[in-house]
Amino acid sequence: MVTFRPLSSLAQYLVDSLEHKETSVHEERRITVNPIVTKFASWYERLRNAMEFREDEVILRATIERILKRRLLLGGNGKTTAKPLVKELLWARYLPENDIGESVVKQIEEAIDLYLSLRLRILSKHKFPESVINEWTYDLMSSDIQYLLNPKRSKELIANFMYHVLKDDVAVEEESPETKNAQVFIAVRKAFARDDLAFLRYHLFCQYFGRLTPKTLDYTVEHFIKGYREILHQMNYVGRERVYTYVKRRTAAFFIFEDILENQRGNLKSLLENEETLREVVYEACEKRYKSISMRVRTAIIRSVIFILFTKVAFAFFVEGTYEKFVYGHIIWESIIINTSIPPLLMIIVSLFIRTPGQDNSERIFAYITRLLYEEDPVLGNKLVISKQNTEKGFVTAFNILWLFAFCLSFGAIIYVLTQMHFNIISQTIFIFFLAIVSFLSYRIALIANVYRVGEKQGFGTFLVDFLFMPVIRVGRSLTQGISKINIFLMLFDFFIEAPFKYLFAFFDQWFHFLHAKTEELE
Repeated sequence: MVTFRPLSSLAQYLVDSLEHKETSVHEERRITVNPIVTKFASWYERLRNAMEFREDEVILRATIERILKRRLLLGGNGKTTAKPLVKELLWARYLPENDIGESVVKQIEEAIDLYLSLRLRILSKHKFPESVINEWTYDLMSSDIQYLLNPKRSKELIANFMYHVLKDDVAVEEESPETKNAQVFIAVRKAFARDDLAFLRYHLFCQYFGRLTPKTLDYTVEHFIKGYREILHQMNYVGRERVYTYVKRRTAAFFIFEDILENQRGNLKSLLENEETLREVVYEACEKRYKSISMRVRTAIIRSVIFILFTKVAFAFFVEGTYEKFVYGHIIWESIIINTSIPPLLMIIVSLFIRTPGQDNSERIFAYITRLLYEEDPVLGNKLVISKQNTEKGFVTAFNILWLFAFCLSFGAIIYVLTQMHFNIISQTIFIFFLAIVSFLSYRIALIANVYRVGEKQGFGTFLVDFLFMPVIRVGRSLTQGISKINIFLMLFDFFIEAPFKYLFAFFDQWFHFLHAKTEELE
């Protein structure tokens, strides 16, 4: 028997918003690029992206930021930067061909000039570190431009829906409702939208000041310091990790929900009101996502290995080889081989232990989705209550001592084994350096399989891994994030290799257009 259930008011609003068709813009001239140049530029871009370990969702924004820095460094502005920026993104196939019109280029010009004006006016009005405002300017500017080029309307609507569903399931005692709401907002942006630091800053900036326009510029300049401090306070809030973990464990259902809403557009209302048909669609969407895990793991491993090879191995050879040549008179190749072979080997081992979710997981996702659709106040599991009184000082001290013990035990065991293998101090340092980074990257790869998993199984094995390996993983995260900010190799690569390549691509793109125009004159 077919059962029909009415959608909740929140779900109905989401469906209506997704099915609403935006008014089409008038016909205008589109930005075009040569397909031959595009082929070579896209190959180059794949290699360049492999040198940095980033989530797929932020690669476009990071590329925009990289291009902006290169083109604005020597005094560029909106008019000299916007169109070349769009062409570079079209060359690299970040944007569909013939998808960007002249009006969008004009909007990008205005956005660039607006953020450059914001930067100059903040520096002139406030005593603010120039390096900090430079970083924020590029973060905000690149994020804003990405949304001009790729609005991701469906993603934003579902993220907003997720926030409204979960915000009342979290309670933060002894804090204002604004702090609680901000923490849920940040957690949703990180867990579902996969925002990086730049995107988080942008979204919080827009929440505080509104989107930057000529009308909001004066207010933003006047109150920037206050808003900046409030954003930092929310991003560094002591309970943020607990809120993020709570939200992340409920994200799988929203990913599957997003797939269904995207793939069944035009048939949503009849599908979503039929619970039996919906079950079939949910199971089908889950299976499709599960099958994609192995491909994503393989891609992540390849990118991670390339990332290590291009940014770390050369450094290891230079430092370790030079030290051994100076101290021992020759290079100890055994230690260098071990230091450089462990990373890919560890990643391959990790991939062998990755297991995809089963049918029971799909059933839990279906249960969550039905609550999202049909219940006016859906609750996805137990609510989260964060209280400052929940953790007494004595327990905090004991936990810190245990964490320090785990840290010493993990790294002490590694150093002991390396000493028994006759590794010198430099070889040990480089081995630990590599191990920490690769452990973090391997942990990130293992998380791919858990993106679509609802619930978490805690066993002795999980406790053992957390106790012994989490200190190494956390050190690896700090190293990876820190080194990425001061990666001299990539800085040199961008200015001495990428810049000439892009100018060469621009020359050939114009040359092919010139030849095409001359050919048309003969017709």
